[in-house]
Amino acid sequence: MKTVQQILNTKPIQVFSVTPATSVLDALQIMTDKNISALLIMTEDSLVGIFTERDYARKIVLQGKSSKDTAISDVMTASPITVTPSDSIELCMQIMTDKHIRHLPIAEGEKVAGMVSIGDVVKFIIADQKQTISQLESYINS
Repeated sequence: MKTVQQILNTKPIQVFSVTPATSVLDALQIMTDKNISALLIMTEDSLVGIFTERDYARKIVLQGKSSKDTAISDVMTASPITVTPSDSIELCMQIMTDKHIRHLPIAEGEKVAGMVSIGDVVKFIIADQKQTISQLESYINS
């Protein structure tokens, strides 16, 4: 069974986060600078929320709020669903599909260990399938 840890091993461990008091505008600037589409919201070492481009579109743009004057805590998704490094990739896919989410924070106890996106999961699955096909072709041709 393939695990979340295997995805984490293929990507740099960089977790970008802001505090709940951060303005939406400042969070968007970080997201732009880092070329990411989701930020974790942390209070010290505790995960309290996640903010995504989808949150921005639905909770700021469509509601006519000001990015400069709105705190991220007002529009973040509180208590996000998390997975552990030992959880299966299939579980990640199931959660993302069922909950219509594109990012999953990875937590070990109270500590955030990283985050995976739907793109990370799909990329890993495709690479794994290519390897399986290659092994089967080698076996058949032997």
